[in-house]
Amino acid sequence: MRSWPRPDVPTLPGAGPVPRIHDDSSGHFLESADRSARATLYVCGITPYDATHIGHASTYLAFDTLVRLWHDAGLEVAYTQNVTDVDDPLLERATATGVDWRELAASQIELFRTDMEALGVIPPDAYIGVTETIDSIAAAVDQLRARGIAYQVPTPDASEPDAADWYFDIAAAESATPWILGSESGLDRATMTALFAERGGDLDREGKRDPLDPLLWRVEREGEPAWDTASVPLIGRGRPGWHIECSVIARETLGDTICVQGGGGDLVFPHHEFSAAHATALTGERFARVNAHGGLVAFDGEKMSKSLGNLVLVSQLRAAGIEPAAIRLAILGHPYRDDWEWLRGDEQLATERLARWRAGASRIDADALTAGLDEDDALELLAGIRTRLHDDLDTPGALALVDDWFDRPHSAASTALAARTLDALLGIRL
Repeated sequence: MRSWPRPDVPTLPGAGPVPRIHDDSSGHFLESADRSARATLYVCGITPYDATHIGHASTYLAFDTLVRLWHDAGLEVAYTQNVTDVDDPLLERATATGVDWRELAASQIELFRTDMEALGVIPPDAYIGVTETIDSIAAAVDQLRARGIAYQVPTPDASEPDAADWYFDIAAAESATPWILGSESGLDRATMTALFAERGGDLDREGKRDPLDPLLWRVEREGEPAWDTASVPLIGRGRPGWHIECSVIARETLGDTICVQGGGGDLVFPHHEFSAAHATALTGERFARVNAHGGLVAFDGEKMSKSLGNLVLVSQLRAAGIEPAAIRLAILGHPYRDDWEWLRGDEQLATERLARWRAGASRIDADALTAGLDEDDALELLAGIRTRLHDDLDTPGALALVDDWFDRPHSAASTALAARTLDALLGIRL
C-alpha cells in the first residue's frame, strides 16, 4: 500500500541527542534507540473511517517528532505503520451507511494520506494494510496452534459446519514464553477486564478458557469478508483478529524486537498488551524495548471518539482555511503523553502564534547584518530545542523557546538557521 509523499526536511549543523521517552511498561524514561543499531518504530495506524480527527493527528505528530529527532541524531530509521482495513468497526460503519466496506476504507485511507501530507508528517517506510498480509497472519495463527498457545472455540453461526474461531491461550503463553499478562500495560486484572469489555473484547464468549483470551482468527460468517487459508488448512477460511495483525506486520518489516511500539493511549490494553504477547509467543523475544503512548484528546468536555461523534477533523479545519502549519502548532503545544481538550478557537490562537513568528523572522537586525553572517544565537536556539525535545519530546518547551527567540530581531543568517530548525525538528515551515 502506498503512503504519501515525504516532506523535504532540512539538514542542521551537528547532530542531536537520541531522545529519552517514557516507557509505559516500566514507568521509566528510556533511551528510544541505540546509536549502534537501526532505530525501529511501529505505530498502529487507523481503522479507516472518520479519518482524520485531531486525536489521530496528535498521535502521528508525536511519533513524527520522534522520527525527526532520530534522523537529526544521524540514525538509520525504519518505521512501519499498518492500516486495519478490515475489522468489525469498519464493517459496522459500512453497513450503517450502505457503502461497500472496501470503498469506505479506500476513501478514508486516501483522506488520511492527504491530511498527513498537508501536516508535513514523514511517511512510514512500510505502510501496510491487513488485507495485504492475510496469508502471513494465518500462518502465524497456525504456528501458535502448533505450539499449543491457540485453541478453538465452537462457533455455531459460522458459515461452515464445525468451523471454530481461534483464540490466544493466556495461561499457555505465560507458561511457555517470557510474557505474562500485564507485563506490557502494567495494569491489574480488574482494570484490564473493564478495558477489554469497553474496547471490543468478548468477555462472555462461551467456550473461552479465560475471559481475557483474545481472538486470533474469526472464521467466516455469512455476509462477512473472509479469506482462504489453503497453506494452513486447519485454520479455516476467515479473517484476522485485531492484535495478531500488528505482531505479524511489525515482525515482517522490522524484525523480532523493535525499539519503540507506539500509538494512542487507548491502545495500551488490550491491543498493545496482546500484540506484544503474540509476537513473544512466536519468537521467544520481547516485542518492543519501549512502549510509548500519546494522550487522548477531548472536545466539548468528552473524549473525542467516533462513537460519540464529537470529532474535529483535520480536513474540515483545512477546508475552513486553517493553514496546516497552524493545526500542527496547536497540537504540538500540548505534551504528547497528556490527555487534553481541543477548544473552539485553538486553531485561531495557533494561527496568531505562527503569524508572530513570521513577523519576527522578517525583522532583521541591521547591526547584526552589518557585522556579518552571525549564526551564534540561532545555534543556541537549536541546542535549546534539541535539549527540550530530548526530554520526552517536550514540544511545548521547545515552542516556548521559539516564542522568546522571535521577540527580538536577529541577523538574516541566524533567522534562516532558526527557520530550518523549526522545519527540521518541529515540522513547522515559516
